[in-house]
Amino acid sequence: MADEQLHVTWARSDRFVPRAFVSPLLRFAQIEASSGLVLVVAAAAALVWANLFPDSYAQVFTTPFLLEFGPFQLEEDFQHLINDGLMAIFFFVVGMEIKRELVAGELADPRKAALPAFGALGGMIGPALIYILIAGTVGEAGRGWGIPMATDIAFAVGVISLLGRRVPDGAKLFLLTLAIADDIGAIVVIAIFYTADLNMLWLGVAVAGLLITWGANRVRIRSLTFYLPVAFVVWFATLESGVHATLAGVALGLLTPARPFYALTEFHRASRQLIGRIEREDDDVIERQRADHQLLTLSDMARESVAPLARIEHRIGVWSSYAIVPLFALANAGINLSGISIGEAVTSPVGLGVALGLILGKLVGITLFTLVALRTRLGRLPTGMTNHHLVGVSLLAAIGFTVALFIVGLAFSDQVLVAEAKVGIFAAWILAGILGYGVLRLVPPKR
Repeated sequence: MADEQLHVTWARSDRFVPRAFVSPLLRFAQIEASSGLVLVVAAAAALVWANLFPDSYAQVFTTPFLLEFGPFQLEEDFQHLINDGLMAIFFFVVGMEIKRELVAGELADPRKAALPAFGALGGMIGPALIYILIAGTVGEAGRGWGIPMATDIAFAVGVISLLGRRVPDGAKLFLLTLAIADDIGAIVVIAIFYTADLNMLWLGVAVAGLLITWGANRVRIRSLTFYLPVAFVVWFATLESGVHATLAGVALGLLTPARPFYALTEFHRASRQLIGRIEREDDDVIERQRADHQLLTLSDMARESVAPLARIEHRIGVWSSYAIVPLFALANAGINLSGISIGEAVTSPVGLGVALGLILGKLVGITLFTLVALRTRLGRLPTGMTNHHLVGVSLLAAIGFTVALFIVGLAFSDQVLVAEAKVGIFAAWILAGILGYGVLRLVPPKR
């Protein structure tokens, strides 16, 4: 019993607070569809709030904030504080996910990454072309071609998890890799096509901060006390430069070390030596202090035996999925439907371009580019995945939400166009989820 207690953390203990509140939340977070469910609740709450209490909704998210940190001064309303500030943390996590996949995941092997990367390329070109064909390239409406290019990983994975073993692991892995490659493309699009006038001085400060971060990583500085102020300067300088501030999060995520300081063999050898010394210590005060010092040394070694990328992602990944992104949805998904015809919004050039761009563009683009890659032997489908699965996965990739809403805010200032684009996103979200689920449901499970 004593040995078992050593492996029980406070969060999983039998104390009242962990038992009543923390443990249920941890069990909920372990469900694959949970983050998507939280997003659905947040989006629904935004719609209800924006229509039942529109003045309250507008007042909360247009409340101005003045933040001062020494020489840095920032004045933003609450919505932009979420979109420019908190979403930088979300994109930081995205950057770390991309780094992990490039170093040790599916994107690390060019042969395995080629097929979903090629499919993701088609899943970006197809939606953009369909949007341009419907909404054109002239005027502010023409700036929305990047909206239907993004896939929301949380929702897509949530839907596919509902199908259980009907969907082979290879198809799930294909969808995840495709979505990661899609994220890379969306980040490039935001950086190049949705950047305002550049302030080269501030951009130079941001680049200098990134170089300092890179150099500190090379000399193996590990303290967050050093990196946090540098990260804030990089974010603020990027915001002031005209490049969207969230790209600072992506860059910092890509610079996060993916290798531990100590190999597992080194930690194992050192821990055995330290534990052996502690077991030989007497129980007097001086020896106890020495043992405490050795335990602290062992604790530091244990921490540095885990890559900084894994440690940081473990700490803030949950906050990003279950707090920041739902708050972003609450601040951006609210559409006041009074005076707006949903039918007219969906059939407007922007609404129809977004909806068909997501559903038809993703379906045709991903499927066609993947089949071409298969014919030219650039890759092969994962084990257990068929063309039927490919069609279903392509439809699920049409579920665009977080990044799509994010690009809406960058593309449009006209609130009518914003509302039409959001209606198109919601329409595609619902239809793509139903169609993708239905197609994959029809595939008989393998024995």
